[in-house]
Amino acid sequence: MKMNTPDRIPALSLAAFAAAACLALSMPARADENGVSFWLPGQIGTFAAVQNDPGWSWSFSAYHGKASSESVKRNRKGAVSASLQSTPNDLLFVSPTYTFATPVAGAQLAVSMTGYYGRAEAYASQSTTTVRGRTRSQSSDDVHDGFGDLYPMATMKWNRGNHNYLAYATMGVPVGAYDPNRNANLGLNHWSYDGGGGYTYLNEKTGTEFSAVLGLTFNQKNPDTDYKNGNDAHLDVSLSQFLNEDFHIGLVGYAYHQLENDSAPGLGKKDYKARVAGLGPQLGYFFKVGQQKWYANLKAYDEFDAHNRTSGWNAWLTLFVPI
Repeated sequence: MKMNTPDRIPALSLAAFAAAACLALSMPARADENGVSFWLPGQIGTFAAVQNDPGWSWSFSAYHGKASSESVKRNRKGAVSASLQSTPNDLLFVSPTYTFATPVAGAQLAVSMTGYYGRAEAYASQSTTTVRGRTRSQSSDDVHDGFGDLYPMATMKWNRGNHNYLAYATMGVPVGAYDPNRNANLGLNHWSYDGGGGYTYLNEKTGTEFSAVLGLTFNQKNPDTDYKNGNDAHLDVSLSQFLNEDFHIGLVGYAYHQLENDSAPGLGKKDYKARVAGLGPQLGYFFKVGQQKWYANLKAYDEFDAHNRTSGWNAWLTLFVPI
């Protein structure tokens, strides 16, 4: 099967979007301070380790998601139930990238900076039922529009025929809209550092692609709340098949697992480790604009196996534009 050569296929590593696409929601039993982690699972997908053409390129990614959780605690005085629902959130990520033509240690070096703008909405409710059946309820609704944090990223990619290898490093710069008194925030208000590696198998003859990226996140303390997220591990995977030279379909998935408990005043040694997994379909299409080939990718995830974290679904529409 004839298809695009590897140097024409973009690696859609949009830099660490981090927790901006999730909500900073003030609810109990949510690890990663209010259920929000630096790494946004699924952010690196198809062709993750495949080299780009040297020079400038842009990635634009629209995110839409919905998540919720419920919990019930019982004691001698009755029961307390809490529910949290995040209405669909619309975020736009913009990532300019420069790819160097001169190899470094035999690899292709690229640097990028990702920023975003969007809206976060949160609805939280809590009801208390006494042993006599009396119920008291309270709720809060919060909407926040603004800019989020910034995420510089550096990648190195090696190509060995059908085998492609990736090493990356990124960090979160806490400059986004944040208020410790709000339920919905677009920034994390703490520094984070993340690094890892990946692999892509790309066979041009059969049109088969497989990508996997594994990384670790290290978090610093939120100075306004004295809360520190535990370090975590994350795995993003992609499997796709080209149906012709320009169009492919497949599956995407992710797994996120917190490795250590969060720490904060009064938190103690409770099990505050978050985890979640997601799986869903994807499709991608190359199309020519002038003398360049642009690339569009649509993917969606349905989440499961969530613990100490909200879960739901999310979808991405990404456009890669070479210059």
